[in-house]
Amino acid sequence: MEKFFKIKEKGSTVSREVVGGITTFLAMSYILAVNPGMLGSIAGMNFGGVFTATAVSAAVATLIMAFLANMPVALASGMGLNAFFTYTVCGQMGCSPWFALTAVLLEGVLFILLSFFGVREAIINSIPGTMKKAVAVGIGLFIALIGLNNAGIVTSANGTIIGFNAIDLSHATALVAIIGLVITVVLYILKVPGAILIGIAATTVIGIPFGVTTVPDNFKPVSVPSAPFLFKFEWAGVLSLKFFGVFFTFLFTDIFDTIGTLMGVAEQGNLVDEKGNIPNVKGALLADAVGTVAGACLGTSTVTSFVESSSGVAAGARTGLASVVTAFFFLLALFFTPLFALVPSCATAPALIFVGFLMMQSVSKINFADITDGIPAFITIMVMPFGYSISKGIAFGMIAYVIAKIAGKKTKEIPVVTWILAVVFIFALAIKAI
Repeated sequence: MEKFFKIKEKGSTVSREVVGGITTFLAMSYILAVNPGMLGSIAGMNFGGVFTATAVSAAVATLIMAFLANMPVALASGMGLNAFFTYTVCGQMGCSPWFALTAVLLEGVLFILLSFFGVREAIINSIPGTMKKAVAVGIGLFIALIGLNNAGIVTSANGTIIGFNAIDLSHATALVAIIGLVITVVLYILKVPGAILIGIAATTVIGIPFGVTTVPDNFKPVSVPSAPFLFKFEWAGVLSLKFFGVFFTFLFTDIFDTIGTLMGVAEQGNLVDEKGNIPNVKGALLADAVGTVAGACLGTSTVTSFVESSSGVAAGARTGLASVVTAFFFLLALFFTPLFALVPSCATAPALIFVGFLMMQSVSKINFADITDGIPAFITIMVMPFGYSISKGIAFGMIAYVIAKIAGKKTKEIPVVTWILAVVFIFALAIKAI
């Protein structure tokens, strides 16, 4: 295990990897409830079938990430992409889920080709170092906002664009999350191993008397997995303009959500080389692509790298062993669904909020004194949380980078691929593909 994952070389231990893997699973386990609930609302799909597809595809993709890339990054059906699948493609456009799954399948196949020939790797390596750090900071704020929202700490119901709920018994989830955050921060400052994981577990237990963690009557932790939707595709409309629009949206959003997540997690865990590039990034991108194909074949929306992996990195994970642990728990969840369902979103919220702080530390490495670097970095950081989109943050940031460098008469600092990306981003934003 040491020889394969190079645990000591990366400054980690087996115990840290195990704790990091469990922490990542707990931080992203909400997808096992959210994704089946979302896709299960579509006629022809049911909660159990989508649950199995979500868990199995996540395990498969995460294992590939572990063995091909040796990175502590977990994958599952992506939030945002599943909403597009459900509410836009199947809802507004009136398409069948099998039509949408066909688009996801072909998107994944193209991803495999792009990853195999190094196209996606070239895109990542062409992004300037300043922008990679800005992406990490933007993602930190983005997941902190997700945590605040999951806990019910922030709301738009107070007459402002966004504001805090009262931290009292009338907002029990917010109160429990704040208590959990205090526990996590104190444990981390005291350098207690597994501080984030302990925080999640403690918050779950604290939530019981507050009525936030619900233990059902006649609770049975073991369940039998449902059958997934194997190879249910609809090929009739693949040459239509409608199909192309759906396909391109899945494709473009997935590419840059994945790239942003990998850059952010790698930057946080110091998993980059001296040039700021991610070693074995080709394997990481291939894991994402194969996971998408597997998910489509099983019956779930696009599988992508999860930004919540940063919580595992914060807990000490540095290698693919953590991903093996996370994948194991996804498979275990198939048989212990009621047990994992006990962890409320407000229990994982403190982990996400605290990881936001840890990822913010990259902001000190951005050269804001050079405004041709500082302005694009600021736009990237600003758009991700306020636009609620990693891909949009990268898009606006890269466009701003090109504009700033041209205005500052520093066009020689713009890589060729960055020029191309800026043009592609402008086109994608114009047709609302991201």
